[in-house]
Amino acid sequence: MKIDIICPLYNAEQYIENLDNSIKKQKQVNINKIRYVLTEGKDRTKEKLEKLKANYKTIQPQEFSHSITREKEAFESEADILVFITQDIIIEDEMWLYYLTKDIEEGKCEAAYSRQLCNNNTIEKYTRELNYPEKSNFTTKNDINKLQLRTFFFSDAASAIKKEVFVKLKGYDNKNLPISEDMYIAYKLIMNGYTIKYCADSKVIHSHNFTIKQQYKRYYDTGRFFKENEYLNKYKVNNSGVEMAKYVLKRAIRRQKYKSINKICTKYVSKIYWNESRKNV
Repeated sequence: MKIDIICPLYNAEQYIENLDNSIKKQKQVNINKIRYVLTEGKDRTKEKLEKLKANYKTIQPQEFSHSITREKEAFESEADILVFITQDIIIEDEMWLYYLTKDIEEGKCEAAYSRQLCNNNTIEKYTRELNYPEKSNFTTKNDINKLQLRTFFFSDAASAIKKEVFVKLKGYDNKNLPISEDMYIAYKLIMNGYTIKYCADSKVIHSHNFTIKQQYKRYYDTGRFFKENEYLNKYKVNNSGVEMAKYVLKRAIRRQKYKSINKICTKYVSKIYWNESRKNV
């Protein structure tokens, strides 16, 4: 099957060369096109794209949307499989794309997402360990009673979806989603009887180091997303938040990462703010 890779870019000067080269090194896959969408910024991303002879289009900052920008590229694609990535992933494995897409090609699922590893020593390292385990799994509508909201866990930092299914589901319904566009499409996939695979063999490195302000902003945007998509609120979070807090605290204490312990407190204060934002947005 032909694969198109869709990647929004913004001030991506530090990422673009390694990212582009690592994509072009992928083995046992048929890459039709890498579709970059560059939001105008102040760095040298455009110059580097020209040097790489990359396929890209340019948009203004006010035109960018996490959902609509991706959706436009997806609908214009002539490939069989759409792969969504973010500019800040690091791809070290030349079989990353093969493992991400092979079960879609074999008809075992309609969508898939990669395992994300963290290469820094922040709290994110421990949350990644819990959210992206070593063993692959498939998720269907039959898992809702057990997984509840977790059924719709998906990440377009590195994900794939069959093009005809994306079109049939009308993508993101032309909605301007501020965050969680991946959960939005995952819900539609699951509720329409499709299967999502978590691909533990398809690995990328993906790390952040959010400030307290950025963390608050993410939770506020997430609260807004749930407010605007209230049908998701009927699904329980289960004990995953408590389990994660215990796991992260245990790992941080074991490694004597006291800064991480402090950030755990900040993170869960942020979650209280998130819960409030769900009510008040």
